[in-house]
Amino acid sequence: MPNLARNLAATAERLPGNVAVRLDDLAVTYADLAAQARSTAGALRELGVRPGDRVGLMLPNLPAFPALYYGILWAGGVVVPMNPLLKSREIEYYLSDSGSRILITYADAATEAKTGADAAGTTLLIAHPVTGIEAGGEPAGDVTERDDEDTAVILYTSGTTGRPKGAELTHANLGRNAEVAARTLFELTSDDVIMGCLPLFHSFGQSCGMNTAVLAGAALTLIPRFDPAKALQVIGRDRVTIFEGVPTMYAAMLHHPDRAQADLSSLRLSASGGSALPVEILHGFEQAFGAAILEGYGLSETSPVASFNHPDKPRKPGSIGTPIEGVEMKLVDLDGSDIPAGPGPDGDPDGLSPVGEIAIRGHNIMKGYWRNPEATEQSIPDGWFRSGDLARQDADGYYFIVDRKKDLIIRGGLNVYPREVEEVLYEHPAVAEAAVVGMPHATLGEEIGAAVALKPGASATPEELSAFVKERIAPYKYPRRVWIVEALPKTSTGKILRREVSAPEA
Repeated sequence: MPNLARNLAATAERLPGNVAVRLDDLAVTYADLAAQARSTAGALRELGVRPGDRVGLMLPNLPAFPALYYGILWAGGVVVPMNPLLKSREIEYYLSDSGSRILITYADAATEAKTGADAAGTTLLIAHPVTGIEAGGEPAGDVTERDDEDTAVILYTSGTTGRPKGAELTHANLGRNAEVAARTLFELTSDDVIMGCLPLFHSFGQSCGMNTAVLAGAALTLIPRFDPAKALQVIGRDRVTIFEGVPTMYAAMLHHPDRAQADLSSLRLSASGGSALPVEILHGFEQAFGAAILEGYGLSETSPVASFNHPDKPRKPGSIGTPIEGVEMKLVDLDGSDIPAGPGPDGDPDGLSPVGEIAIRGHNIMKGYWRNPEATEQSIPDGWFRSGDLARQDADGYYFIVDRKKDLIIRGGLNVYPREVEEVLYEHPAVAEAAVVGMPHATLGEEIGAAVALKPGASATPEELSAFVKERIAPYKYPRRVWIVEALPKTSTGKILRREVSAPEA
């Protein structure tokens, strides 16, 4: 079943009356969703979209998103998901770089979208937030045939260095990743309800939320923009069984003043990804709500899931688990040589290997970066995708993220991994969020700094926090400079943006 849209066609035929998408009081069945996708495909064909043509999709989590996403695929097009908060110059770049013929957005984003689309020479369509776009003529018939290796989606990376690159994900990449996740990780059935608070334009929400739900015939209940109070309410109201989120979402729900009144008894599984989940948050959430969290790992370039704490294997808090079915992972050093699992020749008190970069191979690896063979060769030099993430591995094959390669701080020639320092800060009872960064230093090269957001009603001084960490880790690692902030900068998915954290003037 090469075209990913065939999953929707098959589920609509098998379970036409099942609820596919919810948004508060609105419920869209699989029969309705398939009809909306066919209507979208028909409209796009009338506008000249042919198999392989790129179509930009710029919407928040609204019922129209899956209808438009699958409608583009139904017509044989390539979806280019875009954050609805993008400004016109960013929109122009995404459209021009991808060569998108059409951009579909909604009324609230129309002004910026029109400026960007006009500059790129792209046709702009304004979609209804529920029904999407309707064909002036006939809806499309059968799903357009596509091959396994044909590109289905171009996901633009966050662009931490340089301009964003488009990861080409094929129908086979996305189809197999959704199938493995639904079957072996979430064990989904048509009775499940998945929380859709992760942005659908991002790989985690798109693949693990929307695509797995459509494959299994489960319901996806949407929140257009994450809010912890709303999330707690919706879980109880809609009897959500699967919650998927990033660490900041778990922290926000855990620290919310109304958490004691929340009913999370329907949850049977929670999944965390996007960035490392602090162990203190994991234990706190599980104790407060009685819902186990399984942590996983992946990137846009890996469709996205690469590893997970599997439900049928022992779970190791703080670990990203082991590779999923059909995927291989290993650690490599700077020369590309393999680093064996378990402690090295000098031994390690925690039983972990030396630090290395995660390399990945399998059905989930992207086709390449769109029209960027140099970047593709650099990322996949030998068939193994270089993730840029540093980790250690125990003798059982479980991986433990240390940090992003680019976030490593070198203080006086010694390596300091921000996540290790952040883990200690999260142990302080007043700390809600923390981001550790390197600060320029005349003699040491870099010094350790930490921005901290406190829990509601809590208090702590920078000096107190610095001393707290100093007592618990090696002296070269503790932050000499700590500053308190209202909130930390985050991506659209809720991932803390270290690169936007900087110390205020002394």
